[in-house]
Amino acid sequence: MNDCNVILDTLSQQIINAYQKGFPLCNRPFLELANRFNSTEETVIECFQNLQDQQVLSRLGPVFNHQQAGASTLAALAVPDEQLDEIAKKVNQFTQVNHNYAREHSYNLWFVATAANEDALTQCLAHIHRETGFKPLILPMEQAYHIDLGFNIEFSEHTRKR
Repeated sequence: MNDCNVILDTLSQQIINAYQKGFPLCNRPFLELANRFNSTEETVIECFQNLQDQQVLSRLGPVFNHQQAGASTLAALAVPDEQLDEIAKKVNQFTQVNHNYAREHSYNLWFVATAANEDALTQCLAHIHRETGFKPLILPMEQAYHIDLGFNIEFSEHTRKR
């Protein structure tokens, strides 16, 4: 988030909490949230857009169990520091790459890649190798852990915008 002084109104706080846990799985989830929060569907959609514009929310989408929906892996590249931004941009161009981030290590560019199956994932990683000139270190998940990273948003009245 660029602005640490973002003021969230009550609806924004309710939406953030619902976004983290209990997001409605139905044909019209924004209408369901509007009914839950005594609002309108249009207002809820606008609020989501505002939260994204303010970089409070980065994306709206599901998280799938990759073991049941295809194949994925954590991977890392050892990239000279002066090439890190350039190579990160190349890696980001692959639709199979969810995100990447820099680490302080000889393997300093880490990313998650997903594909329909193991063969497609292997082909994607080989293509990344060809495009970047750096061979990925492939770090497949051995054990799944669920970590609840939800944070309930409840600010005091003086921080709420009305």
